[in-house]
Amino acid sequence: MNRTITGKTLVAGVAGAPVAHSLSPLIHNAWLEAAGIDGVYVAFTPPADGFAAFARGLAGGAIRGLNVTVPFKEVALDIATRASDRATRAGAANLLVFEPGGEIRADNTDGEGLIGALAAQAPGWRPGAGPVVILGAGGAARGAAAALIAAGAGEVRLVNRTHDRAEALAAALGPAARALAANDAAFADAALVVNATTLGLGGGAGPAAAFEAMRPDAIAFDMVYRPLRTEFLDRAARAGLRTVDGLAMLIGQAAPSFEALFGAPPPDIDVRSLCLKALEAQR
Repeated sequence: MNRTITGKTLVAGVAGAPVAHSLSPLIHNAWLEAAGIDGVYVAFTPPADGFAAFARGLAGGAIRGLNVTVPFKEVALDIATRASDRATRAGAANLLVFEPGGEIRADNTDGEGLIGALAAQAPGWRPGAGPVVILGAGGAARGAAAALIAAGAGEVRLVNRTHDRAEALAAALGPAARALAANDAAFADAALVVNATTLGLGGGAGPAAAFEAMRPDAIAFDMVYRPLRTEFLDRAARAGLRTVDGLAMLIGQAAPSFEALFGAPPPDIDVRSLCLKALEAQR
């Protein structure tokens, strides 16, 4: 990217902690360049306890908006003046759009990205194929669970290190969700398991999962995409499960975010290949 930034340039970005690893700037800036839009997309790292003040300070049009990643998705929804139905259902927002008059609109495109990734990398998957296990209870888990329930999943099992958080999330999601301890019973006959934690980011060990207790045709999905082939997905593949990587979800959630931020759908270019090259170069 080699563009001149002026006072007319549309600015948007991603906020998280950590965020230096994010491929979102690469994706959005590639789309901006291909579309010929005078815009730029950057990464922000607000203080861990200062996201609300940071985001409110941008309201009124300082920038067009933000994608929001861990650990700020629930706070992002709290500070919004208006929220979409899917953000409200999820109890978390991964997208804030700042209107010139000071309004902060919240949305959650994570679910759209998750469902799209499953369709692309696990063809034939059906939401009602069997129980779903979601590992984690933060903003990413909330968005995934809400989207899967909306898509038709009849049973979503929430497994989290802090059981109270999983129970609170299950209560918020309704009768299709329940909190379970991290044992074989949580995975019994499950058709899909989703790692919605940051475990495995950077190449470490992913969360524990009883893959052998799941259905033979089950799917393992990891929201972590750095590395692309995580330790969690490697274990799942050795157990015979189909796997879906987090890069597919990242690109899937980015597309509706781009349109909301920049006013046009993303151009049809192969951003996945760009991301794969970047990941390879950083190994």
